Amino acid sequence: MSNETLQAVRGMNDILPDEAELWLWFEGVVRDWLDSYGYRNIRMPLVEPTSLFKRAIGEVTDIVEKEMYSFQDSLNGDQLTLRPEGTASCVRAVLQHNLLYNAPQRLYYSGQMFRHERPQKGRYRQFHQVGVEALGFAGPDIDAEQILMCARLWKKLGLRDVTLQLNTLGDTASRLRHRAKLIAYFEQHVSWLDDEAKRRLYTNPLRILDSKNPAMQDLIAGAPKLMDELEAEALEHFAAVQATLKQHDIAFEINPRLVRGLDYYNRTVFEWVTTRLGAQGTVCAGGRYDGLIEQIGGKPSPAMGFAMGVERLLALLQDDGLGLPKPAVDAYVVHQGVLAAQLASRVAEQMRDESLRVVMHCGGGSFKSQMKKADASGALVAVVIGDDEAQAGQVSVKPMQGGIQVRVSVEQLNATIRQFIKQE
Repeated sequence: MSNETLQAVRGMNDILPDEAELWLWFEGVVRDWLDSYGYRNIRMPLVEPTSLFKRAIGEVTDIVEKEMYSFQDSLNGDQLTLRPEGTASCVRAVLQHNLLYNAPQRLYYSGQMFRHERPQKGRYRQFHQVGVEALGFAGPDIDAEQILMCARLWKKLGLRDVTLQLNTLGDTASRLRHRAKLIAYFEQHVSWLDDEAKRRLYTNPLRILDSKNPAMQDLIAGAPKLMDELEAEALEHFAAVQATLKQHDIAFEINPRLVRGLDYYNRTVFEWVTTRLGAQGTVCAGGRYDGLIEQIGGKPSPAMGFAMGVERLLALLQDDGLGLPKPAVDAYVVHQGVLAAQLASRVAEQMRDESLRVVMHCGGGSFKSQMKKADASGALVAVVIGDDEAQAGQVSVKPMQGGIQVRVSVEQLNATIRQFIKQE
């Protein structure tokens, strides 16, 4: 058996305590923000039937073809997949539990997603998303509201250098007309297409427009425009979204090449992007997916949603110099002796009864070594107990940032610590 130290799987990262404090802070801000818009939490399994993602995302997308972690259940032979995104899982849960029976739903979820791709900055094999879904809403008002929600969150986070790109993909009939024209156009210039574009030509030609290949940019610029195929209703919907954003002074750029990577989108699509993360510049993206609920097996129902990449957002915040203090400790309990240890445990619980944050020293050691640990903990006060104090039912309270040490009864301890905290 090898004694080699085991490492985490590449692209699946540990989040250590100091960094986790930033995650906890971010998650708290996000919960308050979503509460303020009336969104409710839903939690879905990490593993879903593979057929769910094939049906929802599209069998000829990069995710389904190359990036999913799929396997066969050894017990019953079912084909299962670690979820690569959250929308399909959320819609599956809503349909399975009949949540759309009485009213539309505003829902959100957060957690791990998995895609088998080459790890790089801002793109990992296990990554975290916050997803927001509004199910049963047909009008442009919910599209605009979700974009406004994002703008409010960036303001709460103090995030800078994030810009909004906007587009519309129209409805099914217009997309089919555009698809036929795209295929015909690229067939006439097939010698200019790279291997990836040729592979997509008859399965998902819209994605060719999203190619980053410099040699194809002039060709793509001359391709037929989806906007030219849109019906009046889709154009009016898009105009209403833009009007609301302008009313709230939300700057945006219309990007006709913004198509998103999943088959289920229609009408409004958007991305919030930054130039500070290299190639992985999208920090939040989404759009309308009116056909997905029916596609998964439900009655036709409109829907709109988006997801944000937690790692990418936190990378931006750290790049902006955001630093959080270590979690505050009110009291560190130092003790030596059998009676002192018994009293230390009792007073630590007594202080926690009043919501004080307390670390009790464990593992023995001299008073001097324990006081060093008390100082390193950042505690405001040390509660010092020896057997003499324990026999008298008393403890000593020592301010860690200077001040007079006092000896008080156990009954007076909480009030004394509150007084020291107040002085701080």
